[in-house]
Amino acid sequence: MQKLSQSQKIVKFLKDNPDKKFNARQIAEKIVEAYPEDYAEKKLNPRFENEKSFISQVVAEIGSQKENIIKNDNHIFWQDKPRPRIYWYSTKNTQEVKEKYELAEEETGNIDTDIVISNSPYSEHDLYPILITYLKSELKLYCQRIDEKCSKNSRGSGGNQWLHPDIVAMQTVDKEWNELIRNCIKQGAGQSVRLWSFEVKKELNSSNVRKSFFQTVSNSSWANESYLVATSISDANVEQELRMLSALHGVGIILLNVENPTESEMMLPSKARAEIDWLSVNRILVENPDFKDYIELVSTYYQTGRVRAKDWNKL
Repeated sequence: MQKLSQSQKIVKFLKDNPDKKFNARQIAEKIVEAYPEDYAEKKLNPRFENEKSFISQVVAEIGSQKENIIKNDNHIFWQDKPRPRIYWYSTKNTQEVKEKYELAEEETGNIDTDIVISNSPYSEHDLYPILITYLKSELKLYCQRIDEKCSKNSRGSGGNQWLHPDIVAMQTVDKEWNELIRNCIKQGAGQSVRLWSFEVKKELNSSNVRKSFFQTVSNSSWANESYLVATSISDANVEQELRMLSALHGVGIILLNVENPTESEMMLPSKARAEIDWLSVNRILVENPDFKDYIELVSTYYQTGRVRAKDWNKL
């Protein structure tokens, strides 16, 4: 029997669950579960450290395949706003559904971006603990907040522009490894941890998308994994810009769900870097005591293999 393409798998899943709405992550988890043999070989790729990173790749693929998904069945619909995008199979009159959601998208797209931002009940600062909650529960990361106001500014006005990430994190890759393996890693060149860095914005729109992205490139590219995080993306053109920039520079995109952090979406996985840029790490460490504390905790883990929960994920 001929294998279904991924787009066909998605259509079949949605058709089997008519009029129910799913985001890309929910679909990815279901189709991988339903077709384990089709994904077995792909999972063996060493760049996927665990099941979550593999699912995140499938999520990103679903986002890039939406046109093919629609072509497979005209009863399949998606809604971009509010993010994350949702998909469903409609049993209703397709033309009526299409007109309804095209009108809704048009009305949303005509809203002034500045008004949307100013009316948000969350400040950028409010988003930090929400992001930490997501990173802790879903990615099992140990996080620290970096307050740029604590920096020395030893290089004068503007000297530290775009230097500080908002959130940094440590991933204990070796946590479940045998002690013999951990000892080998310590003596060799292997990695027992991976370092992550995040820049947080309330919304990404046509006015700020490039500035926000390259701010993330500047303050987070030192890490193994770097991400730009936002609660919303204003329109399809901004999303297309993000996909292009992410492909060029390797920075990933996370859509933060403020009401339910565990439902946040890793829209575009970052391109993992094999090595830390320690020169850049030192540059931030010299300026900022929060970042120095973070590196001290990472150093402690390197030396002892132990994590004190009270030192991390402070909300």
